[in-house]
Amino acid sequence: MKKVFLVVILSVLIGLNFTSCKKETESLANDQSTLVEDGKFEKECSYVDRYWGVNAYLNTHIINNTQTNLMYSQSTRISNTFGVPKVRLRFVHDRTSRQSTNNAISYSNRKIYFGETLYRNALRYGQIVPVMVLAHEYGHQVQYHFPGVPSVHENTARAQELEADGYAGYYMRRGYGASWNQAGPGFNFAHSIGDNQTSNPRHHGTPPQRRSATRLGWYLAAYNLSATSFDRYFFYYYNRYVLPGALRPTARPAYISEEIDNFILSKVEELRKINSGEITAEEFENLN
Repeated sequence: MKKVFLVVILSVLIGLNFTSCKKETESLANDQSTLVEDGKFEKECSYVDRYWGVNAYLNTHIINNTQTNLMYSQSTRISNTFGVPKVRLRFVHDRTSRQSTNNAISYSNRKIYFGETLYRNALRYGQIVPVMVLAHEYGHQVQYHFPGVPSVHENTARAQELEADGYAGYYMRRGYGASWNQAGPGFNFAHSIGDNQTSNPRHHGTPPQRRSATRLGWYLAAYNLSATSFDRYFFYYYNRYVLPGALRPTARPAYISEEIDNFILSKVEELRKINSGEITAEEFENLN
């Protein structure tokens, strides 16, 4: 999510007298945490920010060295795929209230914080799933980095969140090289968190909407698109063909290639059925 991947309800209001993490003042260019040594477990601060519990803390390690190194290497790969600067990736732990870390947040000052509980929950559905969550959060970094992205704005966060889902779908196929058989269960895990609070400012899209957005991103990954081109293609198809009540325009805009247009239009009926729920979550996982 652009600010919150899962809605986290803090049980304690955070006072203003807490100090910030001292390492946040360091230059991102000096961040050397691309790999971790055996046994390294670096606690960086005992208060994160208002989006996390009062006992939450940051460090550079998650679960074990294999998991940690995978996420740092994927962070580099995703940033290269999307053409955005690498972020300061950190992991949030909370031994007092583990539920407070059932979250991942992308910040506009080039940071992504990934909560331990969310990571562990995602990992139950396969190693690919935390990477997919990270790609979603990097989708928001694209939105922060490139002016005019997203090119569509709504009264809620839905447009930003669905596009981030699309970026995740794009990366998992084109950057990570996953098959749908590998990726489908992971996408289902993430999009089951969608909500039906359509008037809530933090509305992220319903689960079927999030699944269809990811599937569209997956299809667009058949082509090598820049992050900004992806934005134009994503909303052109999603808003005109996939959302309920969408109408096909009378003419194809010049910025839409005929080849891509023909390909995506051949998938529109499936995308509509995912969006409407005619294709169930289980069927979604087993698509080709």
